[in-house]
Amino acid sequence: MAIMILPGLSLAESELEVSYILASGPGGQNVNKVATAAQLRFDAALSPSLPERVRVRLLEIAGSRVTRNGVIVITARRFRTQQRNREDAIERLAEMIREAAHRPTFRVATRPGRAARQRRLDGKAHRAGIKRNRSVRSDD
Repeated sequence: MAIMILPGLSLAESELEVSYILASGPGGQNVNKVATAAQLRFDAALSPSLPERVRVRLLEIAGSRVTRNGVIVITARRFRTQQRNREDAIERLAEMIREAAHRPTFRVATRPGRAARQRRLDGKAHRAGIKRNRSVRSDD
């Protein structure tokens, strides 16, 4: 089964490796007995589903969650059940991939026009005048 990320971009579930570990947090005595935290491993460096541009940006975005081999490790322990934690980990990976697939818009550097610079200076002069009038003047 495939996990839809974006139209035209999906991951096969066989590319994800989910294991369960003991979680800290709420759960009472059950927290010491049942492995409810989900640890998702996704080999981004070797994934055939990702275009090269997305792969490079994803490894950048993942930061400290990436191993030296290009495997992204996400640990989800927010919920008290394995299934909800598994879904949470998959959704967090999907969100990272969506962010990596988004092309940032190219920004053209511009400079403020003459009128904008004049408005700025007029505003500064106005504020300076207000502050100057606040000071206590002693008449000699």
